[in-house]
Amino acid sequence: MLGAFANAFRTPDLRRKLLFVMLILTIFRLGSQVPAPGVNSGNVQACFAQIENEGLYGLINLFSGGALLQLTIFALGIMPYITASIILQLLVVVIPRLETLKKEGQAGQTKITQYTRYLTLALAILQATGITALARNRALLQGCDLPLLHNEDSLGTMVVMVITMTAGTAVIMWFGELITDRGIGNGMSLLIFTQVVATFPSSLWLVRETQGWGVFTAVTVIGLIIIAAVIFIEQAQRRIPVQYARRMVGRKMFGGSSTYIPLKVNQAGVIPVIFASSLLYLPAMAAQFGDQGSWFGRFINTYFADGSHPLYMAVYFAMIIFFTYFYVAITFNPVEVADNMKKYGGFIPGIRAGKPTEEYLSYVLSRITFPGSLYLGLISLIPLVAFVLIDANQNFPFGGVSILIMVGVALDTVKQIESQLQQRNYEGFLR
Repeated sequence: MLGAFANAFRTPDLRRKLLFVMLILTIFRLGSQVPAPGVNSGNVQACFAQIENEGLYGLINLFSGGALLQLTIFALGIMPYITASIILQLLVVVIPRLETLKKEGQAGQTKITQYTRYLTLALAILQATGITALARNRALLQGCDLPLLHNEDSLGTMVVMVITMTAGTAVIMWFGELITDRGIGNGMSLLIFTQVVATFPSSLWLVRETQGWGVFTAVTVIGLIIIAAVIFIEQAQRRIPVQYARRMVGRKMFGGSSTYIPLKVNQAGVIPVIFASSLLYLPAMAAQFGDQGSWFGRFINTYFADGSHPLYMAVYFAMIIFFTYFYVAITFNPVEVADNMKKYGGFIPGIRAGKPTEEYLSYVLSRITFPGSLYLGLISLIPLVAFVLIDANQNFPFGGVSILIMVGVALDTVKQIESQLQQRNYEGFLR
């Protein structure tokens, strides 16, 4: 990995792209530290130092790099865009119009991207309004009664904060598109990577401060083992060979080539973990704003409040497995793949085209999704188990969504750098 970056910096055009990406990421992190207008930053910092980054807003704060609970201009982070993208992916399966757009190629994808932007801004307005209302009522940072806003009774302050946070989300989307167009790698993924990595050192050092050097060393060693295992599984795939028959078109011969369909073990990525975490936050949210003394409030506070109860872990694990199968089912359609192969004269050796190919793809996909779902569930349970065993905070550094994002984005970025280096080496060889 280091060799790829060193070679990239020796290439002038790649060096310019990498420096441009670093500039955008630096501006992005600086904006994550600037408080929004009307925020009492002194009281926010005082309250922030009293609490742990856990509970209801733990997942959202992970994607904001700590900016959410500090009420900065980039407080919402990339989360509205992630939510909008997931919703659009689900709607493509449900709404025929969106499915037609997806099949239209680049023009249709551009239209879906435009819808994603509009939905992102709508979700940003909704989330910014909710966060501002919680800050106004002193309910954002639990256990702290200090006023988070300079003028809590002013409607104008709330409107300005909502507009600022929404505009911050629009700027983040623009940053992501700039990186994708002029830099290296996927812009949105790199922004998520930056926010997750921003909280990683502090979370790791907090283990050292609270548990000592012995636990810190053990956590570091176990974390390196987990990272190696995640890299191995993230790159694991089942390659289904596909052969294309030769056919005459006019006077030219086409086809006769062989390729493969790569089915990753973790075909769903980190999406099932986000789905499961988000849904499990809903009961905690309902109990927080409801009657704490009711049977529902007592049940949620006992079993689903902090994530350390075995029932919470079992439900979390089961939901990850369910959403893994669900997401794979809506993103990979064996019927469509089999029809496209048949249309272009492709077939799997030993399998007839059409219905047998569809059944074979479904069989292989179900077999490979099962270990992938178990892998996601076990990785996601690591911070919860660590919270119980060593009394770590909820954002345990080596586990859950954070490590999946860090490893996945890092591998994808390095692959893109290596591919561009190989392309330039081939060009030089041909000259």
